[in-house]
Amino acid sequence: MHYRSISDMNDAIVRNLHRLPRDIDLVVGVPRSGILAATLLSLTANIPMTDLDSFLAGKIYASGVTKRRAALDRQAAEMRKVLVIDDSVSGGAAMREARSRVEAAGIKADFTFAAVFGLLPQHEETDIVLEVVPHPRMFQWNFMHHKFLAQCCVDIDGVLCLDPTEAENDDGPAYEKFLGEALPLFGPTRKIGWLVTSRLEKYRALTEAWLAKHGIEYDKLIMLDLPSKAERQRLGVHGSFKADFYRKSDAILFIESEHQQALKIAELSGKPVLCVETHLVTYPDTLSLPALGQTARNLPGRLRQISSPDGRKTAIKTVARTLLGERGYETLKSRVKRPA
Repeated sequence: MHYRSISDMNDAIVRNLHRLPRDIDLVVGVPRSGILAATLLSLTANIPMTDLDSFLAGKIYASGVTKRRAALDRQAAEMRKVLVIDDSVSGGAAMREARSRVEAAGIKADFTFAAVFGLLPQHEETDIVLEVVPHPRMFQWNFMHHKFLAQCCVDIDGVLCLDPTEAENDDGPAYEKFLGEALPLFGPTRKIGWLVTSRLEKYRALTEAWLAKHGIEYDKLIMLDLPSKAERQRLGVHGSFKADFYRKSDAILFIESEHQQALKIAELSGKPVLCVETHLVTYPDTLSLPALGQTARNLPGRLRQISSPDGRKTAIKTVARTLLGERGYETLKSRVKRPA
């Protein structure tokens, strides 16, 4: 599974600014996800933006005081260089429709059509694709609306709803109240294959009632069959329970709330796990192309966050070990140290 986060989208836009026309007057986002791309580009380059429907109606989003300059206060009719952007292109239907609507409106301007992510370096419907992301792929802004949900295991607490607080998590009346009133988090619009949760089996009825209340569809609800929270904590089976079911199932992805559990589930199941805490995918094979790509994409950001030279060296060594394996890393290190 090739996964891209909002951070990845922003990085792709910044990396490819040089490929876009330098004299863009206006950025137009194709609803809905293209509006996210247009917003990131607009804020980065300080270019006015709008959505496609508003543009065709002659409306441009107002700019904030801190971003205001003369070029941002012009009307839509004054915009001569217009970039129409979507988050991704696959079959091209959305971009074809956008082109058709722009042509039908008869607007006199120089249009460039772009997508942040594409299946190919160039699509017939676009002038520019910023980054190639092949199938199967999933994005942070659509992972709970994706057709692959039917083939996924999904955690409940921390994914479908907020986690209980310490006070709520008493394995008693407060917890039962939480189960009935938990605040929704990532709301799916497609049927989920398996809900796999460390909630105890004795809370099945309350869990099913909450799911029905919020219109969440699923094939199976898998719960932990232990008598109490204390027993669950004593055994420490949160991650192993989920991993065991995931490994035996036909699911292609597990969507987990916590980073450490995501690592454990991936290790024990031998399958990829998407963590909503980090919006990273943990791959069991760290040398797979998706895993290597994710590591490479995130290395520059990690290095920028580390202030000390020693800390940056440690981070680079960690990535090198991941990419080369321990034996390859040691071989490379010995060659570097070998005197000429």
